[in-house]
Parts: sequence; structure tokens; C-alpha cells
Amino acid sequence: MNIERELPAGEAVRPPLAGLRVLELGHIVAGPTAGQILADLGAEVLKIETVNGGDQARGTPGSGGAAFHFFNRNKGSLALDLKGRGREVFLRLAQDADIIIDNFAYGAVDGLGVGYGVVSVGNPRVIWLSIKGFLPGAAEGRPLLDELAQMMGGLAYMTGPEGQPLRAGASVIDMGAATYGVIGVMAALRQRDASGRGQRITAGLYETSVYWVGQWMAVAQNSGEPSVPMPVMQQGTRMGWGVYRLFTTADGDEVFVGITSNAHWQRFCDAFGLAALKDDPAYADNRARVARRNELGAILSELIGQLRSDEVQRRLLDAQVPHAPLRRPDQLHREPALRDDGQLVDTPLPSGRTLALPKMPIRAEGFDMPLRRPAPVLGEDSREVLTRLGYSPADIEELIASGAVCGPPGA
Repeated sequence: MNIERELPAGEAVRPPLAGLRVLELGHIVAGPTAGQILADLGAEVLKIETVNGGDQARGTPGSGGAAFHFFNRNKGSLALDLKGRGREVFLRLAQDADIIIDNFAYGAVDGLGVGYGVVSVGNPRVIWLSIKGFLPGAAEGRPLLDELAQMMGGLAYMTGPEGQPLRAGASVIDMGAATYGVIGVMAALRQRDASGRGQRITAGLYETSVYWVGQWMAVAQNSGEPSVPMPVMQQGTRMGWGVYRLFTTADGDEVFVGITSNAHWQRFCDAFGLAALKDDPAYADNRARVARRNELGAILSELIGQLRSDEVQRRLLDAQVPHAPLRRPDQLHREPALRDDGQLVDTPLPSGRTLALPKMPIRAEGFDMPLRRPAPVLGEDSREVLTRLGYSPADIEELIASGAVCGPPGA
């Protein structure tokens, strides 16, 4: 599995993390997200999967495993029985790994004899990223999942209506913890440049949720008042603005308008012919607009409700007033702002279908993050990796035949 060999012909710039070798003991979302970030940036990422089906996300009920192809692009796959002779293969691989990612249950990899304590003896330069329910401490052995972390960490309380805590509509905690973990890995790589030694980095799901409600922790402690869920707050007071809400247009679309300055308000009034409101001292500044939020909202709702969505958005765009149409995930692959700007990557599935999936939300002048290879089939890189490790053809066939290694398709 050679990342240089896999560069598309049109990609002339060496990716920033090319040359780094990563082993991913990851499954479902958190570990694969960390691996995807590193792989998209050019690292050689090899998924270490179980021989009995691999990453659970390959067979997620109801989705056809489609999400697997998002989280696992640009990676290879080696399926090992870590309870048997596959452990030997993993430990040989780990000797020249730069980074190892693990998001299995607390103590699982240590119990298999392949944890950081074992690997770092022979490879003191390795950086091991563990994504767990909790950071090291009193609760570190307690199991936790994304949704549970949102409940325990205050995010679900802030998201749902009063008395109805609600998880966010994406795996934000798994993905967030993975992203913070990768930031820690980048810092550890800098330290390794100076010291020559690696280290273990832990990212916590619970602590990620708590970090994300830090602003509300600050507000509550400063005011001395209990936290209030965002749906209970009147639209606008959430962020302290008089006009900060969704409006329904004549064709049934919804457009969010966020007026966060007096200049926005004046341009908004000009765009919609509201000279009387613009000159009315009752709405002259944000404090006044907040005080009359309900009556102002009714006036603007009636006005916007008479116009089509495209007309509303055109006027707001021309006036440079912050706004956004409400969109569902199933609509996003058709958005010109994503498709035309190259933020979606066409991703082929084994079924023959092609999905338009998002790149990481960054843009760099010195490198791109293309699809270098689709998500691998289980064990796709088995023979190549074992050959690189020095196993003879006979040894490779024996390992596959014994079940210690899952062979590539057709093996």
C-alpha cells in the first residue's frame, strides 16, 4: 500500500502527511473519522479489521453500509485475528508505524496484548491516539457512546425542547472527539521532531460534549440562573439579536435571516422597501429591536411570506445581509456552492453507484484532498502488506488459510 503510487495523475503536489504510516484500529465513526482526516491529508492509513466481517459500519442495517464509504476513503484494509497469529502480524506492522488509532472499548487492545504499553517498547516513536468515552481519571473505564455523551455533557439538554432532550442530527461528538484527537497527534508529531519520542494521546467523548457547551456554562455561572434549552429561548435572544430566525416564504421554503448589526438592518430595509421601519426610532438599534422582537417578527413574516424563496434570497444576497435557506442532507449533493467549488468528491461504491460526498471543510493553497482510492473491501491489501513485512508467499497463503488473516477478494 504505497501512497505515492496511488496519487492521481493530475495531483502533482506531494500531500502534506505523505510518508506517515498510520494503523487504524477503528470502527463505526470516531476512529474512522480520525483515520479519514489523516488519510485525506496524505498519510498511508491501513485499517486493521476483524476477520469476521470487519468494521461494523460495513453492514449497518438500513443504510447499505453507505456511510462506511464516507469515513473510510483513501485507506487500505488488512483483516487480522488479533486473538491468534494475527497479533504477530500487527506487532510487526506496528514497529514502523508513526501513528496508531484506537476507538475500541476501554482496555480492549491492552487485553489483546497489542496496546500502547506493548507497542511503544519496540517503537518508542509511535504516537497512539485513543478515542474513549472519558479522559483518564475516575470515570475512564466507564463505557460511553456519542448520544450518551450528548445527554451527560449538556448538549442534548440545550438542543431539545424543554423536557425533551434531543441528540444533534449527526454524530457530532464522535467526529468532534476524533478531530480534537488529530489536533493532539499533530502537536505530538511536533514534539517528536524535537525529542524523538512518541506518546499516548486520549480524546474523550464526554469532555468533547462539555467543551461544546462551554459558552452556556459561562453564561449560567455568570448569571447564577439555570440553563435554558435553545428552543425555549425566543428566536433572536439565543444570540442576543432582534432579528435572528426562520421565515417561511410564499412557496413554502424557509429562510433564516440573521441581522447582527445596524448596517445589516438598514440594508435589509432598503432591500425590502421598508423606509418607514428604517427611519423609525423604535427599531433604530438592536436593543430596540430585541424589545420589540415579537411585533417586528410578525411584520417581517407577513412581508417575506408574500415573496418566493429565490426572490427573498436574491434581495438578501444583494444587500449582503446574513441569511441561509433551510436544507435537508438529501438536498446538499445538488447545491451549486458545494458541487461547483469542488467541495464534493465523487465516490464509487461496489454496487456501481456513485455518491457525492463532502471533503474536509478546509481549503489550502499548497495542497488538495482528492479521492485517492475508494473505501477498501475487507482484506483488500492483505497480500501486499504481508509481502512488505517479509512474509514469503507460502507463509502468506498459510496465514490466510488458517484464518489469522482475511485474504483479499477472490483469495
